[in-house]
Amino acid sequence: MTYLNAVNNTNYENPEDIQIFRLEKGISLSMRNDASLILDMYLNIYEHQSTYSPNMPLRSLLYLAEMYKILVKDKDLYGRTLIKIPTPKFVVFYNGTEERPSVETLRLSDAFIHKTDTPDLELVCTVYNINLGKNGEFLKKCPVLAEYMQFIDEIRQNERTGDERPIEKAIDWCIEHDILREFLKEHRSEVLKAMTIDMTFERREELIRRDEREAGREEGLARGREELLKALLDLYQD
Repeated sequence: MTYLNAVNNTNYENPEDIQIFRLEKGISLSMRNDASLILDMYLNIYEHQSTYSPNMPLRSLLYLAEMYKILVKDKDLYGRTLIKIPTPKFVVFYNGTEERPSVETLRLSDAFIHKTDTPDLELVCTVYNINLGKNGEFLKKCPVLAEYMQFIDEIRQNERTGDERPIEKAIDWCIEHDILREFLKEHRSEVLKAMTIDMTFERREELIRRDEREAGREEGLARGREELLKALLDLYQD
């Protein structure tokens, strides 16, 4: 609820008003989004990126199409009565190491081969950079994301100093300093596993990107979504 209020500048307090609505499977095994919910007939679709990708509007369009298919499956699409659907809102939380603006806007129309000032179809994603030092006021409104980034920053600092146990040390430090304390104490093993897998993917992609640069290619690689952040978002939706 806190991150939803932070994004929308609202003050909803009753978690029972929220309808969790996340794709667990769809047209392919990859058709799974990070977090989405319906509140006050707004369909809020949230994604997390630790590797920047300009393709979020296209991905979000596919997610939205699957969600609307579910929402209207029992409706008469050929009838004369207008079918009302929740208003979508697309947000991306970015915490990668690549320097990005504090807030940026990605548009589906940027991907169109034939450019037009009046696209017949548009989808806009707002990307919030949640790294420490970016969007400080936004993070103040959303303590769970602020604490999450303190945890991530501690891991990165441990890596920079060559610590052999950067994740475990960061977990211990956060518990000691009352940062995500209860969550980390209860889910320590899951967090350690998820972050270890994530770091493995991140290093692998860094090597691949380096090889691509050496070969003269500029294509980026999309990485897996952050399991820890999804778990945190799930926890704070309850």
